[in-house]
Amino acid sequence: MQKKNRGMIIAFLTPALFFFVMTFVYPIIRTAIMSFYKIDNVTASMDQWSFTGLSNYMKLLTTPVFKTAMLNLLKIWLIGGLIVMSLALLFAVILTSGIKGKKFFRAVIYLPNIVSAVALAVMWQQYVFSNKFGLFKPIADALGFQWLDAGHKFMSLLIAYCFGMVGYHMLIFLSGIESIDTQYYEASTIDGASKPRQFRYITLPLLKGCFKTNITMWTITSAGFFLWSQLFSSVTTDTAVITPLVYLYMQTFGSGNTVTERNAGIGAAIGMLLAFFVVMVFLITNRLFKNDDLEL
Repeated sequence: MQKKNRGMIIAFLTPALFFFVMTFVYPIIRTAIMSFYKIDNVTASMDQWSFTGLSNYMKLLTTPVFKTAMLNLLKIWLIGGLIVMSLALLFAVILTSGIKGKKFFRAVIYLPNIVSAVALAVMWQQYVFSNKFGLFKPIADALGFQWLDAGHKFMSLLIAYCFGMVGYHMLIFLSGIESIDTQYYEASTIDGASKPRQFRYITLPLLKGCFKTNITMWTITSAGFFLWSQLFSSVTTDTAVITPLVYLYMQTFGSGNTVTERNAGIGAAIGMLLAFFVVMVFLITNRLFKNDDLEL
């Protein structure tokens, strides 16, 4: 009987394991190997690769465009992350405070997540940041700048992107708060704890798992930041809003006016650096938000 069960388990797991290896493990290993070679075409066979060692990584570290791209990524991750997480947590707390019309407001806040990024970007550029009749035009006129000029385009991009991401992370916080046993709040109320103290000593500690999930998901989406950068850039690549993934695309396929030759090896090196960035944030987050003995 055990042999038959073992055979059935192997039979069912083999196809899934095969597809997992071919679609996840193999591409990672191949990309890691490619990062040490100069490759003119991403589809070139291995006999056409030229081994260069760590030169691809060294070249990236000395390339001004890549430095700008990495700086933009850090701004998106840090500044955008603080904005999105703060607003998402605030809205989640408000929606779980007994406010009327909770379902309506939850749907409205989440709505940008189901709208195409292209439509959202066009809306922000044409109807919010427009220099002629945009909703935020009075603010720009009062401060003496234009939202979509070279010096402020990245800030405009970040505002628009954060607007579209708040709802997704709010739902994660919302689900975490709703899963907290109300007995904790009832007991603290009897003891005379105020709402701010309940939030500080009950809600926040019990949302550690939600914080880890949100930070990890935000890091992954930040590392994969591509479409919004392209939508806010000009026909040729605009370095003001360039991100590492855009630069990866330029190196791999030779597009844009900042790349004179294609090198898929450099593209692979960028991919490995982004993967390293995500893994490091994940490890640090797990260390900062350790699991403890608190139970829901």
